[in-house]
Amino acid sequence: MTDEMKILILFAHPAFHKSIINRALLDAVRGLENVTINELYENYPDFFIDVEKEKKLLQEHDVIVWHHPFYWYSAPAIIKEWMDLVLQHGFAYGRNGFALQGKWAMSAVSTGGRQEVYTATGANHFSVNQFLAPFNQSATLCRMRYLPPFVTHGAHTITQAEIERQAAHYRELITGLRDGKYTEKDFENIEYSNHLTLTNA
Repeated sequence: MTDEMKILILFAHPAFHKSIINRALLDAVRGLENVTINELYENYPDFFIDVEKEKKLLQEHDVIVWHHPFYWYSAPAIIKEWMDLVLQHGFAYGRNGFALQGKWAMSAVSTGGRQEVYTATGANHFSVNQFLAPFNQSATLCRMRYLPPFVTHGAHTITQAEIERQAAHYRELITGLRDGKYTEKDFENIEYSNHLTLTNA
């Protein structure tokens, strides 16, 4: 994709009022033209997801971002509920499921641990990308292009200056996606999408 695109951020944090990092990231992109923030816990506190509304949002946008903290090496429960209900056979995948074909998808996650613990020799034994394999394969099954994730490490030790830098990089990435700044080739051979903005810092 190279033309201007519409971005849908599916945000989920069950304790958002406690998250300094995710509030900064979300505030950095809030109000941007052609960027929709869908706060799942706020919109569906009872978990009764409006499937048709969510499907319509997906069809109206070109880039889908699953934005959430890493909970037990995955996502908060409502993200799984959303995927189970909204990504229906015959809509998102299957012989007649072409609604999402050609769209881009990515994850934007925050972790408690620093980057070095997400390695084969680190405390968590696997990389963030390995833990995100279900999102990658889900997007692939839905005929979407899954991009490298945007990752903010070290929630327990990150400084305010680092938070502000991460928020600026997130805004740059989202606006770059929206404005057609990147091609699929730009995302090849990089671990995180952060690298596209960090190289310009």
